[in-house]
Amino acid sequence: MGNREDLLAGARRCLEEKGYLRTTVRDIASASKVSMAAIGYHFGSREALLNLALFAAMDEWAAGSGRLAGQGDTTEERYADTWDRKIQDFGDMRWLWIANVEAFVHAQSSPELLAALAEGQRRSRRMVAAQLRGVPEDAVAEGDVRALGSVHIALLTGVMVQTLTDPEQAPSGRELAQGLRVMAELLER
Repeated sequence: MGNREDLLAGARRCLEEKGYLRTTVRDIASASKVSMAAIGYHFGSREALLNLALFAAMDEWAAGSGRLAGQGDTTEERYADTWDRKIQDFGDMRWLWIANVEAFVHAQSSPELLAALAEGQRRSRRMVAAQLRGVPEDAVAEGDVRALGSVHIALLTGVMVQTLTDPEQAPSGRELAQGLRVMAELLER
């Protein structure tokens, strides 16, 4: 690998070990065995490098989260199984979700990061709506992007925070599916 790739790999290791807010330029240089000056040369800043490493990790996770691919016979069972896998990821990849929360907090004073996170949310809404509908992203209706995608992203964020805060009491995939079914029934009244 070259210095740029080494720095990205080092930044990811630092995100895993120290998180977004506590990682310093010195930490990244040490983890990547590259000079601190190389961070500025290749990325412009520590923040830009950490953002790229974080977004790459999120893209990897999103690519692996896929369609409703659970073991159940019904769509609801597959949806619940998919959620169980996501909830497991929240525990297995705790560093990624904590780094995301830290990046969100930091973004409140970083317009560039806030814009990048907002763009990521827009893409995620479309991707999730397409996955749930079982259609390509370019075929998903805008109404589904705004409604279905937004609700699912809100649910994902809320369940992630519950899992990070109190994993023993966080909902299961079955409980989420049941809760959505009950909510739909209540909305029909």
